[in-house]
Amino acid sequence: MIAFALPFAIALMSLALLLNLYRLFRGPDAPDRILALDTLYINAIALIVLLGMSLSTRLYLEAALLIAVMGFVGTVALAKYLKRGSVIE
Repeated sequence: MIAFALPFAIALMSLALLLNLYRLFRGPDAPDRILALDTLYINAIALIVLLGMSLSTRLYLEAALLIAVMGFVGTVALAKYLKRGSVIE
């Protein structure tokens, strides 16, 4: 059962990434695109962790942590830009 669960989860996360890319490019306005980008990096983190589990290596977990930090900073910067029009005051 576990041998089936990991590839199934990877396939579903890949599908979620594709749907997020669709919303990112097709979003009706800027807040929808920022939300799609935020969800995209969260799904990318989950996919990287799943790949690390399937390959039994810890290197992917470190990459997932780096993506999480950069994604958080990027989301805050985009939200600040959307609210005020500039990132640096």
